[in-house]
Amino acid sequence: MAAEGMSLSKGALDAYVCSANSAIEIKLIHTEKDLEEQEPFYPEFTHQFFGDSESIFGYLDLKVKLYYSASRLTTFLGIYYAEQISLEKSEGVEPDNIVKIIGEKLQPGFLTNIDDFTASLSKDANFKPYGELLHSFEQGNDGSVKKCYEIFKCNIDVTGFREYHERMQTFLLWFVDAASYIEVDDDKWDFFVIYEKKVIDGKPIYWFVGYTTVYRYYAYPNKTRPRISQMMILPPFQKKSLGAELLQTIYNWYIQDALVFDITVEDPSDNFTRLRDFVDAKNCLKLTSYSQENLRKGFSEEMKLEAQEKLKLTKKQARRVYEILRLHITNTNNEEEYKAYRLEIKKRLNSPYQRQKSDLAKLQKTLNASEFNATLQCTSREQRIEQLEHQYRELEAEYRHILERLASSDLTN
Repeated sequence: MAAEGMSLSKGALDAYVCSANSAIEIKLIHTEKDLEEQEPFYPEFTHQFFGDSESIFGYLDLKVKLYYSASRLTTFLGIYYAEQISLEKSEGVEPDNIVKIIGEKLQPGFLTNIDDFTASLSKDANFKPYGELLHSFEQGNDGSVKKCYEIFKCNIDVTGFREYHERMQTFLLWFVDAASYIEVDDDKWDFFVIYEKKVIDGKPIYWFVGYTTVYRYYAYPNKTRPRISQMMILPPFQKKSLGAELLQTIYNWYIQDALVFDITVEDPSDNFTRLRDFVDAKNCLKLTSYSQENLRKGFSEEMKLEAQEKLKLTKKQARRVYEILRLHITNTNNEEEYKAYRLEIKKRLNSPYQRQKSDLAKLQKTLNASEFNATLQCTSREQRIEQLEHQYRELEAEYRHILERLASSDLTN
């Protein structure tokens, strides 16, 4: 049982409870030397394994080693500790069965013997990514060591990829909140996988970096609406703009398809929303309808249509990007200009509230007074103004974050 269901009233038992996020160390391994020299990284989330407390019960000095071979993602799970609590000391409560708890969500056939795992590493030398190479690029032109990355598109019917996907999707549970495995039998799933490509002894070696899943929904009458479902870049490769490269590659793939209506996103996290805003704003800067002159005139039908036609953006996202770029060209030191911007955004933020008021007014005609009063949530004018101001401030802070990143990439000059 997981530790969250226990009552650890005795201080003596506290030493046998540890944070799962700290105890589990993850490594990508290429050679036996990496077992000791490769820096580990740690899960961001463990609640899908060990409950809301994200803690493990029953061990002193616990270390859980979850290792993947860098290319094939052959998986090793090892449990190491100084002491396991006795049933007498725990009053009959079993320590968490870590191998069972984690192993249930790993691909069947994962290894628990480190020697077997070490012996399997040589197979990585012959690994070739599945699917079609879409994009290859380098980073490190500022004098640092150049690194090469490649992005591949694949489908589940490619021989061997189904098993490979079973291994790579296990990362989701550690690094994407509330993530779940997808049913891959549907041929409408597209997979985009990014690797770091290294050349060792004249041979290319691929290090798994991350991946994205996209589902192609139907859009009437004869088009599709790809929806980005999952995106993950492993911690060692984050803050290198690899997520932006991956998203742009996905965009480029679907933009060329005349049957794609627009590209949507399923329940985006805050981090993904920022990434999407950055990439979309960078792309919209190249559109005629988003010129500074047109931005000053306000959001237009031309912006919506051009963003949809050339970038496959939804109307909602096209409007959001307009607001980001309009803030960029707004002189916030000019009281009148800044006020006009704020009022435009607040009007948009307030429109759902106004529609709700209109709907309630219509509802009043069909309900008696007591029923209507019970339905109506009264908000004073002062309260609504305060709510709008709070919403606006939060939104402007988000927009400024995107603009700072755009400025640092020299794309707004």
